[in-house]
Amino acid sequence: MRANINFNIGERMIGPDTAPFIIAEMSGNHNQSLVRALELVDAAANAGAHALKLQTYTADTMTLDCFKPGFVIEDPDSLWTGTQLYKLYDEAHTPWDWHAPIFERARSLGMIPFSTPFDSTAVDFLESLDVACYKIASFENTDIPLIEKVARTGKPMIISTGMATVAELHRSVSAAREAGCENLVLLKCTSTYPASPANSNITTIPHMRQLFDCQVGLSDHTMGTGVSVASVVLGATVIEKHFTLSRADGGVDSTFSLEPEELQQLVLETERAWQAVGTVKYGPSQIEKKSLQFRRSLYITRDVRAGDLLTLENVRAIRPGFGLPPECLETVLGKTVKVDVERGTPLNWKIIG
Repeated sequence: MRANINFNIGERMIGPDTAPFIIAEMSGNHNQSLVRALELVDAAANAGAHALKLQTYTADTMTLDCFKPGFVIEDPDSLWTGTQLYKLYDEAHTPWDWHAPIFERARSLGMIPFSTPFDSTAVDFLESLDVACYKIASFENTDIPLIEKVARTGKPMIISTGMATVAELHRSVSAAREAGCENLVLLKCTSTYPASPANSNITTIPHMRQLFDCQVGLSDHTMGTGVSVASVVLGATVIEKHFTLSRADGGVDSTFSLEPEELQQLVLETERAWQAVGTVKYGPSQIEKKSLQFRRSLYITRDVRAGDLLTLENVRAIRPGFGLPPECLETVLGKTVKVDVERGTPLNWKIIG
């Protein structure tokens, strides 16, 4: 199946045969400072992230500078309630002339930089920077023209699936493949900020992998790393998390972003989870075989002389495991020993009369 085939993003293999690909999403946590943006790159690299992701848009490519209904966030539960969309995107966007120095810093530190384009002009711009892959955001996963344009670059594509129905995903995946995308990853995503573990529904991951025959990962907006680690057990090969230098510094996404130490733990614990999944295995593994000696077995527990009977007073199941198996106890009780036997001798058939 296509889902089991590894492929490369840049020089990093993606797939079930390697540890999860960890994407550090900078988003707007640079707080409109290029110095801070570069510090974020350094922090992500130090934490062990494999990739750094930006978002490529301007307020004008996202929306209108307008206050009519729908252009101001009115949801009282939103982190951004009362904020005009244009103002939010203007505050959160990464200036396009910052992309090159950010990408250069990431590459120099061994990370793969790429971005989420939000319109056709962003794709053209990112192509000029020779990005290794593209990400389609959840809110654009029904933008078929955008998906087709990205697919025509021939580069791997990652699509977040927040809010999308099966029918919508089928249309998006079909469009991507028909336009030339050969290497596709879908990310299970809950488009609330922050999301909760209870509405993450990561059991969808193996179902989505089977349904669309592609690799599947997680775009995780929950607090902490638990949901991401759990997703690896279900087959997630890519994990994306927003990160910041410090949540206390504020910023548009800081509330649900990981700090550097947490990002480092994400890298470590997702790799451990991947290692732990392994294969179906019974019986002692090669490394366990030396532990077999510590199983219980039957031993002479008091000195006995030739002709003495074996009783519960002089034979017991104890550790180590060099004697007869404990299941033989009922069989040997009442039998005699042929020779003198010292306490601490493993019981075997040769000394039983």
